[in-house]
Amino acid sequence: MTLTTNILTAEVLVQQCIDGERAAYKALYDRYSKAMYNTAVRIVGKTADAEDVLQEAFTDAFMQIKSFEKKSTFGAWLKQIVVFKSISFLKKQRLVFSDLENTGKDFADEEELNEENIWFTVDIIKQKIQQLPDGYRTVLSLYLMEGYDHEEIAEILNVTHTTVRTQYIRAKQKLLQLIKNSIDYAE
Repeated sequence: MTLTTNILTAEVLVQQCIDGERAAYKALYDRYSKAMYNTAVRIVGKTADAEDVLQEAFTDAFMQIKSFEKKSTFGAWLKQIVVFKSISFLKKQRLVFSDLENTGKDFADEEELNEENIWFTVDIIKQKIQQLPDGYRTVLSLYLMEGYDHEEIAEILNVTHTTVRTQYIRAKQKLLQLIKNSIDYAE
C-alpha cells in the first residue's frame, strides 16, 4: 500500500481561490496563518490584537486575491498585508514616534553602543521585546525579525529615516537595559 499526499503549491491554491473553490481558502489559511500570526504578534505586541489583525489581513487578502500579480510569492504578498495591517492597527492606537530633531539630544551611532556579552534565552528576549513601547517594538521587529531596512521602515511608517534609526537605536538600548535588569535581578 502506497501512501501519497497531494500537496498543492501556493500558486495552485491561489488559482483555485480565484476559481471559487472554498477548500483552497482554508488550505491557504492553514498553511500561512501561524507564520502571519507570529509576524502580527511581534509588531502589535498582544495576542488578542494580533488575532484581530490576522483576521483582517486574511479577509483583505482573500477579497483581493484576484489582484495578486505573482511578482512575489503568495507568502511574501500576504506578509506585506499583515505588516501594513499591524502598522495601521498601531497607528489607530496612537503609535508615537519621537523625532530626533525634537528631542535636542544626540545619540551615539549604533556601533558605539556598549553591548555587553550577555547570554540569555530566546524566550527572555521575546518577553523583553514585548515590554518595549509600541514605537520601539515596531521598528525593532520590522528591522530584526521581518528583514526590512531603515528606508523601507520609514516608508511603511511614514516617518523620516532619521526617526527610524533613532527609534531602532533607542529600542536596542532599552532592550539591552531590560535584559540586563532581569539578569541582575535573577542573580
